Amino acid sequence: MSNVGQIEKATQQRVVKLFQEKLGYDYLGNKIDGVDNRNINTNLARSFLKKQGYDDALITKALHQFSKVAGDQTKSLYDTNKAVYELLRYGVKVKAEIGENTQTVWLIDWKHPLNNHFAIAEEVTVKGADAKAAIKSFGKRPDVVIYVNGIALGVLELKRSTVSVAEGIRQNLDNQKKLFIQPFFTTLQLVMAGNDTEGLRYGTIETPEKYYLTWKQDSTIENLLDRHLTQLCNKTQLLELIHNFVVFDAGVKKLCRHNQYFGVKAAQDHIKRREGGIIWHTQGSGKSLTMVWLAKWLRENVKDARVVIITDRTELDKQIETVFKGVDEDIYRTQSGADLIATLNDTQPWLIASLIHKFAGKDNEAQPGDIEEFIAEMKRNLPPDFKARGDIYVFVDECHRTQSGELHKAMKAILPNALFIGFTGTPLLKADKQKSIEVFGGYIHTYKFDEAVRDKVVLDLRYEARDIDQSITSTAKIDQWFDSKTRGLNDVALAQLKKKWGSMQKVLSSKSRLEKIVADILMDMAIRDRLQSGRGNAMLVTSSVYEACKCYELFEHSELAGKCAIVTSYAPSPADIKGEETGEGLTERLRKYEIYNRMLGDQTAEAFEEAVKKKFIKEPGQMRLLIVVDKLLTGFDAPSATYLYIDKQMRDHGLFQAICRVNRLDGDDKEYGYIIDYKDLFKSLGTAIHDYTSGALDAYDKDDVAGLLKDRLEMAKQRLEEAREAIKA
Repeated sequence: MSNVGQIEKATQQRVVKLFQEKLGYDYLGNKIDGVDNRNINTNLARSFLKKQGYDDALITKALHQFSKVAGDQTKSLYDTNKAVYELLRYGVKVKAEIGENTQTVWLIDWKHPLNNHFAIAEEVTVKGADAKAAIKSFGKRPDVVIYVNGIALGVLELKRSTVSVAEGIRQNLDNQKKLFIQPFFTTLQLVMAGNDTEGLRYGTIETPEKYYLTWKQDSTIENLLDRHLTQLCNKTQLLELIHNFVVFDAGVKKLCRHNQYFGVKAAQDHIKRREGGIIWHTQGSGKSLTMVWLAKWLRENVKDARVVIITDRTELDKQIETVFKGVDEDIYRTQSGADLIATLNDTQPWLIASLIHKFAGKDNEAQPGDIEEFIAEMKRNLPPDFKARGDIYVFVDECHRTQSGELHKAMKAILPNALFIGFTGTPLLKADKQKSIEVFGGYIHTYKFDEAVRDKVVLDLRYEARDIDQSITSTAKIDQWFDSKTRGLNDVALAQLKKKWGSMQKVLSSKSRLEKIVADILMDMAIRDRLQSGRGNAMLVTSSVYEACKCYELFEHSELAGKCAIVTSYAPSPADIKGEETGEGLTERLRKYEIYNRMLGDQTAEAFEEAVKKKFIKEPGQMRLLIVVDKLLTGFDAPSATYLYIDKQMRDHGLFQAICRVNRLDGDDKEYGYIIDYKDLFKSLGTAIHDYTSGALDAYDKDDVAGLLKDRLEMAKQRLEEAREAIKA
């Protein structure tokens, strides 16, 4: 064996020893020569079930049903794995004999984790998925397989310290292909890869490499791999993760991140003490799924629990509905204030979504009048038998906004005995902190932006304040744009074109400010790699719908024609232009109406918006720019979004949420999210000191927004210097 093989073997031997001596797993041996290695060891499973007191007939039927589901190769890996998970989590329903009552056979004792049999095997040689693939795949053998009661629940690929963990991840992904050993993965819940220098990364079936996670938990163990394995594969924690923190989300199986796990655990402790509080998990770190896991735990562990999820915007209300329905939880969205009261007065449904304005009798996002007067009137008009049924838990999304104000009084008036938990993706303002803590309680758990960046959960942001007059007439920028447009031309054609564009600076300097911004964005579209390739796209924030329409019209006369759209709350109606005609040309209202209608064609504004958002996310090369005012600046997840251009005065929560639209992970070519600021929100133009915790974000405590934005040019210089040093070394 080569020295490289010996090094990996030494790591594997240490890991096997760790599982046995520190974690208390049994050792099933080296299975390299096994001719019938499967993901279900029926002997071990039968032995466990016998100890649990099931009779032979029930055991035989349960194992037959389970093996049949796990071995079904007519379905996709996702569908089969989901069906297996449901049998593991909720038990196998069988009848010993025809006519007898159905009984549930639990293949895992979830309530008493240490009652289960935990074991590992190494070098588990698995045959290919079918006869044609057997020759190619016979050599596929996971380094370590974790069995619980004879069922393969985890797999681990190990690499030596000088080989990236990414190699192990790719090996796992290869193994899941039909060409290799896909059927072995039908029972697997945890798919891992690791080495001594990077530690362990984990995912589940079909998790793309970029979404593999790293576990973070305090420990005195220095070796990263040993630390992560000791924590993640601890018997009790392993089963808890599988039971409470797995979700099948609209075709994608997901496991929790460490912040979601510890956030939910902390919330559970608060709930047991009957205390509310606030969970602050930064934008893009999975706040919606944290709600899902906490809601599921409440339903299963608290008698008569009902969960009401409150948002303050229709688009967020819809998003919450989409998230819960995506994980097969039927959530009811209330239609009006009266519907909300009627729903609370009944015992069903257990899961409800509502706009907060419905607590003030409003059926939309309109602001209420006198809250005190409304509460008094509401109490007079409540049904005589009204009482919110069940043990109610209110999850308040984006709790830094409306919900901390007067409308909270209406919620408390209708639900005096409810426990309130606030969720936010942005820090609390200095001025609101005390008030929010009085309303909800203290922080239950926090996970800040800089932590998420370090964990590679979201991307770092690069900020640039652009003086549009200087930027658009910059000789270097025009040369860069010119080069991008003339690649492949011969010298003669190049010289002719250069003459033609010689006066470009003069032309650009005479344009209006809005025309300059449009020209500046078009230049970026031509010279920025990710925008040029069509793999990434951008959003432009304007100050009004009219400004958005003017920009759209300018882009429609460029190469972005048909690949640019406006998304706002405006829906053109003939009533908007009644009495506007003066006979002296288009007024602002008429022009806005005309441009917007031309863009919509024969679609409604709502249908157009849905189609545009879908194309922006799924086909970034075909929808390269969205122009917005307020919409889509919160709760809109588009991994392709790479650049955010701001031409609007923004600050605090609105600014924080907007810039996080471009921090989502995407392909390897998306290293950062870029913020281009035409309004100089931080007053940094012309100054040497760039403090991005002041200015437009000065209403936050500095510690809460530290590291959010970094100067693009300074970071580029630093990166160049590091590259130079690396070359010298």
